[in-house]
Amino acid sequence: MRTKSDNPTPGAAAAATAATASSDLDSFDPVLLLLRFLPYSFLRPPRTRLRLPSSVVLPSPMTVFSLLLLTYFAVVSGLVYDVIVEPPGIGSTQDPATGTVRPIVFLPGRVNGQYIIEGLSSGFMFLLGGFGLIFMDLAVDRHRARSTRLSFAMFGISAVVIAYLMTMLFIRIKIPGYLW
Repeated sequence: MRTKSDNPTPGAAAAATAATASSDLDSFDPVLLLLRFLPYSFLRPPRTRLRLPSSVVLPSPMTVFSLLLLTYFAVVSGLVYDVIVEPPGIGSTQDPATGTVRPIVFLPGRVNGQYIIEGLSSGFMFLLGGFGLIFMDLAVDRHRARSTRLSFAMFGISAVVIAYLMTMLFIRIKIPGYLW
C-alpha cells in the first residue's frame, strides 16, 4: 500500500484516469460498449479486501506458462480420448504383395479415432506452431539486437510454416483425397 507521499497528485490522477477512459472508449463496437457499461450501471462490485496468507508464494509467470502449455498439449493430443478408449500406441497393416506387416502411425479413414502416437505428433505440431507465434512476437521487440530479432523471426516463421505443412500432411494421410 502506498504512503501518502507516494500517492499521485489529484491533477495527475485525473489526467491518468481521463487517458484511460479515452482509450477505453476508442472501440466502435456497440456490443463491446454495451457489455462494458450496461452491467455496471445497476450492479456494484463488493468492496472486498482479500489477501493471500504470507506463507503462500505465487508461482512465477514461467511456471504458470509451462503448466498451461502442458495442459494445452494434453488436451490437443487427445489424452482424454487415449485414457478412455485405450487405443494401441501404433497400428499395423499387412502388405498384400509381400505379406509383411508394416507399422502405421495414422488411423486412416476415421476422423474420430486415433492411435496414441498420432495424437502426440499432432499435438506437437500444434505446439510448434504456437511457439512459432511466440517467437514472431518476440521478434518485434525494438529493445533486442537486430540479429536476435532476425533469428527469432526466422525461427518463428519456419516453425509456423512447418507446423502448418505437417498438419495438412497429417490430415491428408488421415482422410485420403481431402483437399486435393
